[in-house]
Amino acid sequence: MTELPLSIAVETAADDHDIDKLHERTFGPGRFARTAFRIREQTPHERALSFTARVGNMLVGSVRLTRVRVGSTPALLLGPLTVEPPFQSVGIGARLMDVALKAAQESGHRLVVLVGDEPYYARFGFKRVPVGRVTLPGPVDPARLLVAELAEGAFADVAGMVTARS
Repeated sequence: MTELPLSIAVETAADDHDIDKLHERTFGPGRFARTAFRIREQTPHERALSFTARVGNMLVGSVRLTRVRVGSTPALLLGPLTVEPPFQSVGIGARLMDVALKAAQESGHRLVVLVGDEPYYARFGFKRVPVGRVTLPGPVDPARLLVAELAEGAFADVAGMVTARS
């Protein structure tokens, strides 16, 4: 991993415009049609559990966590996690993940779900959700629906639809 003068900070409202532009560059207009985006637009993300990465003054990455329920169980939805393309593959996404998951755990959250690539997210404790156990209000590739327990056994009896909560 290349060492960069990287700073990680809690996201603020002043970051919103730059993060929106980052999402636009990295995900394009199709991001609005994704099921996870549809859930996230129903409730604001948890700003205290969302983080930015900067090299100097330049925003190079962002991760957000949003309060959801899986059935009746409180959880967090992770995403989007995004890093500027020229800064990918140097560990910025991993740093953001580590900070966000630690902050969520320290805040008493027990469960995080996401839609993403299992080979990437497995190193952070994410595992594939058994098919049919958790659903989203739109199409999702079941192989990409992942969950991480921030407390041992937190997913043991959890099942149902992922919905936004405030």
